[in-house]
Amino acid sequence: MLLENRIAFVTAAGSGIGAAGASALAREGAHVIVTDLNADAADFVAKGIRDAGFSAEARAVDVTDDAALTEAIEATAETHGRLDILHSHAGLQVEGKLEEVTVDNMDASWALNVRAHFVAAQAALPFMRRQGGGSIIITSSNSGVQYDREMIAYATTKHAILAMTRQMAADYAHENIRFNSLCPGFIDTPFNKGFEVQMGGRDRLESYISKSVPMGRFGTVEEIADAIVFLASEKSSFITGHALVIDGGECI
Repeated sequence: MLLENRIAFVTAAGSGIGAAGASALAREGAHVIVTDLNADAADFVAKGIRDAGFSAEARAVDVTDDAALTEAIEATAETHGRLDILHSHAGLQVEGKLEEVTVDNMDASWALNVRAHFVAAQAALPFMRRQGGGSIIITSSNSGVQYDREMIAYATTKHAILAMTRQMAADYAHENIRFNSLCPGFIDTPFNKGFEVQMGGRDRLESYISKSVPMGRFGTVEEIADAIVFLASEKSSFITGHALVIDGGECI
């Protein structure tokens, strides 16, 4: 197992990529703290992991509450004596052009897509420093390496994640604390609702993907989960400050 005896904390793990990543980390031997705003969703995923013979616990966490997020990460590290992996995954997709996105929408996007990751990383840092290293994975998007038409709030904040991740990677590489960004393209989860609205429905989104993604299809959560395990493990021990794009070639 690649992650035997490691402790992993995952946000927004109640469904989609977060849930698949949490399950994949557990299958590789990590004890996973499955967190989500929806307590029932977190419980469901953690129970599924345990029923499969692996190790997990659930916790309800609102990542926009700085104190609650910090307390959850600190409590995890103190209870288990270490924190090896942080996958800060929570995000918000607001569709619209400049004149269509309100200031409140932009503030909400920034709070969830940037600030929450900053707070999570800051909380994890002292524990990883104390134990001599760790892996912090922050979910951005392939929208962070290109521009999506009529997605100003989403594209802006996803670009910001890459800058923040690279800065942290540069600052802490000498302490063996690695920071990398996960940049999925179109993965078939409910998170695509914003794009569906923007494009006028699921059928139009599927048509766009068939023409604009060289591989001609959605990605799967399992394909992203494999990348999460890679970034969390020693298989990526010489990788930091990287934006790992997994999008079927869309951003080529």
